[in-house]
Amino acid sequence: MPRPWRTPPIRFSTQTLFLQLGVVLLVVLLSTAVHAWLTYDRVGREAENQALTLARAVAADPSVQANVLAISEREGTPPPADLRAGPLMAAAEATRIRTGALFVVITDETGLRLAHPDPARLGEKVSTDPTEALGGQEITTRNTGTLGPSAGAKVPVYAPGTGTVVGEVSVGYSMETVGQSLERDIGPVALTAAGALLAGVLASFLLRHRLRRLTMGLEPEEISTLVHDQVAVLQGVDDGVIGVAADGRISVFNAAAQRLLDLPDLAGTPWADAPVPAQLKALTRADAGEAEAIELVAGGRVLVASARKALHRKEDLGWVVMLRDRTELQQLTRQLDAVGTMSTALRAQRHEFANQLHTIAGLMSIGQHQQAREYLAGLAATGPLKFPVDQAELLQDPYLQAFVGAKGVEADERGVTLRIGPETLVRGQVTEPQDVTTVLGNLIDNAVEAAVAGSATDRWVEVEVLDEPHDDGGTLLIVVADSGDGLASGTDAEIVFTEGYTTAMQTIRPGGGGLDKVGLDKVGLDGGGRRGGGQGLGLALARKLARRRGGDIRILETGMPGGPGAVFMASLPGTTAGAKPDIADRPTNGANDGTLSGTAGSGTAGSGTADHIYASEKDDHA
Repeated sequence: MPRPWRTPPIRFSTQTLFLQLGVVLLVVLLSTAVHAWLTYDRVGREAENQALTLARAVAADPSVQANVLAISEREGTPPPADLRAGPLMAAAEATRIRTGALFVVITDETGLRLAHPDPARLGEKVSTDPTEALGGQEITTRNTGTLGPSAGAKVPVYAPGTGTVVGEVSVGYSMETVGQSLERDIGPVALTAAGALLAGVLASFLLRHRLRRLTMGLEPEEISTLVHDQVAVLQGVDDGVIGVAADGRISVFNAAAQRLLDLPDLAGTPWADAPVPAQLKALTRADAGEAEAIELVAGGRVLVASARKALHRKEDLGWVVMLRDRTELQQLTRQLDAVGTMSTALRAQRHEFANQLHTIAGLMSIGQHQQAREYLAGLAATGPLKFPVDQAELLQDPYLQAFVGAKGVEADERGVTLRIGPETLVRGQVTEPQDVTTVLGNLIDNAVEAAVAGSATDRWVEVEVLDEPHDDGGTLLIVVADSGDGLASGTDAEIVFTEGYTTAMQTIRPGGGGLDKVGLDKVGLDGGGRRGGGQGLGLALARKLARRRGGDIRILETGMPGGPGAVFMASLPGTTAGAKPDIADRPTNGANDGTLSGTAGSGTAGSGTADHIYASEKDDHA
C-alpha cells in the first residue's frame, strides 16, 4: 500500500519570515489607522473651531441681533416668503457663500428657522436640539442634519443692550470637506507606512538569511539534538577535545582535556593566551596545515596530540585539537621492555647454561663424581647464570638484580661495562617496579649511549642505589655515572630535561676532541635499550614522574672531555618498603670527598658516588 503523501513541513526560517512579515504588516496597519484617526479628529476639531468662530461673528452682528429681536417681539412667525426676502436670509447666505460653510442657520427663541440655505425649511423647527444654545451656552457638535453630516457650532443671539437670548446661530462645515482635507494629509502618512512596510520586509529577509547562516541551515529540533549529542560525546569520551573558533577563542574544552592537561575549563579564553603547552599552539598555526600527531608530556602524562581544520562546506570554523592519553600504554610498554630485556639476557646465556649441563653430564658419564659434586657446588654458590654486571651481588632486591642484570647484558653487547658501585645498599624491597623501571631504565640507557659516544677507550656505566627507610615508604636514591665526554662547555644542564631533546643533538667539539654529549635522552618513548633516535621524552617523562612522587632527577656533575661523563641522581619517595630506619646502616667512607674518585683519563671511578646522594639529600632538606 503506497504511503500517503504528506506536505513537507515549513522550515523554521520560513516560519520566522512569515511571522516577521505578519508582525510588520500588523504594526504598519495599526500605526496607519491610529495616525489616520488622529488626523481625522484633528481636522474635525479645526472645523468645529472654525464654525464656532463664524457663529460668534454672525451672532455678534448688531443688524442680526436687531432683526432677530424684532421678529421675536411680533406675534407669531413671519411667513416663509417674508423670511426668504428678509435681511436675515440675505446676511446668512452671504456669510455661507463667502466662508464655504455647509450652512448658516438663524433661529428665534423657540428654535424656528429664520434663515436657512434651503428656503423650503424656513419657519420650521431646527432638526438638532437648540436648547443649550438658547440657554446661553456655546457648543460644538458633530451630527447629521437635513444637509448631511457636519461639524458645527451653536451660539446664542442676545438682544442689544439687554443680555436676553432672543435666538441662536448654527454654523456647520460638511464632513465631506473634512474628509478631503484628510486625504490631503494622509498621503504622506500612507507613503511613510509603505516605506516602513518595505523596510520591514527587507529586514525580515536579511534576518532570515542571517539566521540560516548562523544556524547553518539547521532546524531548532536539529540544533537541540546536536547540542545533546555534543554534550554526550564531548563529556563521555576519554579523549580530550579542544575547539578553537575562527576568532581565536576556545569554544570547547571538555572534561577529558581538563583532566589530561590538569587545567580548569578554558572555554572563552583566547587560544594565544591559554596556559597550554606550546606544542599544541604550534599545531594550530596558520601555516601548520594537516600536521602529523605529536607526543608530549603534560601534567605528568604522555599525550598524543593532533589538530584538524574544521570546515563546514567552505566556511572556516577554526581548529579541533584531539588529546589521547598514552601514559598507561607507556607504562605497559616499559613493563614489556623490562620483561623483554630479561628474556633477551636469558637467551644470550642459553648456550652457557647448556654447556654447564653438558659438563655435568660428561663428568658423571666418565665416573668423575667428585669433580661433578665440586662443579655443582660452585654453580650453587654463584648461580647457574652470570650477568655481566660487576658487583651485582650488592643488589639484594630480586627485582633490581634481574632488571640491572638484563641491562648489563645489553650494555655488554655494545661494548660497555655496567657495574654496581660499592656504596650500594638497598635494605627494603621495591614496591613500585613500574616507576623504578621507567626512571632507572632511562638513566642507564642514556648513560650507555653517552659511553658509546664518548672518546674514552674504557667504556663503563656505574650505578649506585640506596634506600632511605621511612614509616610511610622508603625513598630510593639512584646515582648513574658514565665514561662519556659529559655536557659541552657552557651548556645549561636543564636542557637535557627539555621535551624533544635527544642525543641526536650532538656537535663536534672544536679542536678534534670528539663528540660533545650535549643531549642524553636517546631512548625517549622507544623503550629501554632500543636502538635508534628517540623522541626526546624519556628524561622529561622520568623527571615529571619523579616529581609527581615528591622526588626529582637532576645532574650532579656535568663531566669533562675524555671522561668521566655526567652524573645523574634520582630520588623516588615511596618506592620501597620493609626496611627499618637505622642511621648505623648508612654507608660511610671517611676518605671520600663527595666527588667521583679516580682519574678521568683512566676511565675508572671510585666509590664516592653514594656520598653524592647523601650530601645532595642533606642539602635538599637543609
